[in-house]
Amino acid sequence: MVTPDIGVDIDDREARLDDYLAETGNEAVWFGRPAGFAWLTGGSNWVDAAADVGDAAVGYAGDGDWTVVTNNIEAERIAAEELPAGLSMSVAADDWYDAGLAESVAARSPTPAAADFDVPGLGGLNPTPLRLRLADSDVERYRALGTEAAVALESVCRELEPGDTEHEVAAAVRIALASRNIDAPVVLVGGSERAQEYRHPTPTDAPLGDYALVVLTARRAGLHASLTRTVAFDPPGWLAERHAAAQRVETRALAATRSVAREGGTAGEVFDEIREAYADEGYEGEWRHHHQGGATGYAGREWFAEPGHDGPVAADAAYAWNPTVQGAKSEDTAVVRDEEVEVLTSTGEWPTDEVTAGGLTLDRPAVYRP
Repeated sequence: MVTPDIGVDIDDREARLDDYLAETGNEAVWFGRPAGFAWLTGGSNWVDAAADVGDAAVGYAGDGDWTVVTNNIEAERIAAEELPAGLSMSVAADDWYDAGLAESVAARSPTPAAADFDVPGLGGLNPTPLRLRLADSDVERYRALGTEAAVALESVCRELEPGDTEHEVAAAVRIALASRNIDAPVVLVGGSERAQEYRHPTPTDAPLGDYALVVLTARRAGLHASLTRTVAFDPPGWLAERHAAAQRVETRALAATRSVAREGGTAGEVFDEIREAYADEGYEGEWRHHHQGGATGYAGREWFAEPGHDGPVAADAAYAWNPTVQGAKSEDTAVVRDEEVEVLTSTGEWPTDEVTAGGLTLDRPAVYRP
């Protein structure tokens, strides 16, 4: 099998890692968590999707020197299917019964070195500063993922009926995604009763009823795209006002992200603006009931914003803010640049409202009425 060329910019990755090695004095750096492995290869290193650490680690020792370490079960498949086409990465394997991944990496790594998972004798690594800023090739693939994820979700939402159960909706979303080679770490579906009661409505056998929130985090080649859509059959009187408030808070969060990124600021500074936005909308303290989202990309969230959080805010990075006002939510994934906010999870086919907040004007998904 020939590995598909999914467009990972290896020159970009090597430049970032060369700088990292020079700054830290390490001789090598290793990535065994699925997000880090995907950032470097575009491939998957896991068999068990629930595992924090995959079955292979990719290491870089400078000057284009790449090594993948795994076990004898996975070595042939990973070499054939999970590594970038046209790039020479040596693959080393131990028998599955002789050593775990950490021990295999420790036996082969020069030192000093760092890893994004626990390896005996190696230091730790925070990968977020390395991968937060997206390369042009990342954004190109992200656009495709965002559009296809939105097409899948919206196509399901347009066909919903009040008697559909939350489980049925979630299953339909996953099938629509699978046909596009996209998986979904998160699918939430809240009908009219549970969407008001729970901020994370994991699907049940409850029927949708008068309206529904359908929430998705989609993943392909390591990139994550989060979005929410609202469908109303016989909406409660308060839904339009709360949905509009959530739209304005989200837009203001994106405006603040752009401003804070220009100054090289922190997640806590964006959070301060979000908290103020809720108060200005008449929902002071509403932020306490649900996290507000944050930076995304090669993780569902690289960080979640909270009071005083020192997570880096950078331009040319992706963010998914998800403010909620009881029973309503507004969420999409966007790349924020110095002068532009580009929404990635948009099809142009869903009804929208033009929203202006914080000096930024965006078209935000409206409540869909079948």
